[in-house]
Amino acid sequence: MEPQSNRRLLRTLTKTLGVLTLAALLPVVVSHAHDDDKPNRHEDRFEHYEGTKTCLECHEEEAKTFFESQHYQWRGRTPDVVNTEEEQKLGKLTMINDFCTNPQGHQWIGKVKNEDGKVLGRGCSSCHAGLGKLPGDEATRDQLENIDCLMCHVSGYRRDLYKDEQDEWVWKPILWQNQEGMDIVSKRVSLPDRSMCLRCHSSSGGGPNFKRGDIEPILKDPDRDHDVHMDSDGPDMWCIDCHIDDTHTHRVIGRGVDMAATDRPEKRLTCTSGCHQDHKHQVNDLDLHMEKVACTTCHIPEFARDQETDMFRDWSQVKWNEEKKMYKYDVRFEMDVEPVYDWFNGKSFVQIPGRPVTLNDKGEVPMALPQGDRNDAEAKIYPFKLHRGNLPVLDETKWLAPVLTEKIFIEGDPEASVRKGASDLYGIENTDFTWMPTIRYMGINHSVPPADDALQCDDCHSAGGRMNWQELGYEKDPYPLPSPSEEEAE
Repeated sequence: MEPQSNRRLLRTLTKTLGVLTLAALLPVVVSHAHDDDKPNRHEDRFEHYEGTKTCLECHEEEAKTFFESQHYQWRGRTPDVVNTEEEQKLGKLTMINDFCTNPQGHQWIGKVKNEDGKVLGRGCSSCHAGLGKLPGDEATRDQLENIDCLMCHVSGYRRDLYKDEQDEWVWKPILWQNQEGMDIVSKRVSLPDRSMCLRCHSSSGGGPNFKRGDIEPILKDPDRDHDVHMDSDGPDMWCIDCHIDDTHTHRVIGRGVDMAATDRPEKRLTCTSGCHQDHKHQVNDLDLHMEKVACTTCHIPEFARDQETDMFRDWSQVKWNEEKKMYKYDVRFEMDVEPVYDWFNGKSFVQIPGRPVTLNDKGEVPMALPQGDRNDAEAKIYPFKLHRGNLPVLDETKWLAPVLTEKIFIEGDPEASVRKGASDLYGIENTDFTWMPTIRYMGINHSVPPADDALQCDDCHSAGGRMNWQELGYEKDPYPLPSPSEEEAE
């Protein structure tokens, strides 16, 4: 342990300089392949847009790569999940979460309206880059034409649900009956900008910033105070600058703790794996911290800084909302949330449907847990959103069951919704179940504020600091700062 005078000097330096952001010290080189992207570059490529088959005339190979991607399949191989076999395909489509639970069956597609005729939901497929069909196993022509290329490649594109000739729900552009307007919009093709990614990623879980907490709608056009990387007047980085290194394969780099499958298992995305791999601070002790502390731990002190986020959701408790004319689940929102901290080595434990649930020592069902500890050379301390919920577990099998959420909106009957959800996913009828508490760790990786807002030494290394050292595997704070009385005594 260093002398107290050195620790006092370190604290003085960090208070003067701030825990300097990586971007401030290291020139970030971003390709910005999108800088010269022409918004109307397909103006002369075709005369009339006739659906995805128009795109396939030139881009069938790209469509095949997209068909195999996470964004279309919503499931895939799971080499970074410690409690399943790699060949088993898991993902949003096949698993249960503690927000809208599971997208299969009656929750996939359809308009749910209240007594006033207002649409309350359109199904989970509203954020799927397809036109209504569930993703299949084979890249048939029918599946390729189900891909909705405009979702990710045309800014301002809008679509809605309509019935087809077979009286089935399908997604169509709202201009589908206006050929001239459709031709204008469809030729406005570009690489995916932030607004295209955010149309789904900032509104998942039922509303703006409900789910992730660190991916807020403001990221469409943020200032430096909210995000130093995506600052529209600064680096103006797009999501694809970090998450895509080959725009032709549709393979996204990176996965969250609570996301089972990954497109690029060979390439883990961290700050130091990319732009900041050779970064050095002006204070040596901070560089020592980087060996065991992730950049985001210090540089994202709070999340949900612009809009509140869902921190607790209970589908067993519903109440009638007179204003919205619907039944609503019990939910708790918070803003300016301080993360929880834990070790993470890039691998996860996830709760798998069709298997008996695993309980922690508090009797909670862990939906997703980061793996690693202080003795793990690959692990660092990361910040997380800890979401809590209440989900049904079938009494006989001890399997997690989904909830038919949109049935609750209209009928307000959680029991009937669970039984229908269990029927849709498992084919099990009329089974008894018990509501059980759940926890889910979700990585906090976005919305990096300026250096002045980064954590200081005494945020963690003082009495009442934000780190729970015992839970992190230490007997006590490994680097305690002197108390004010100790400093005065010197």
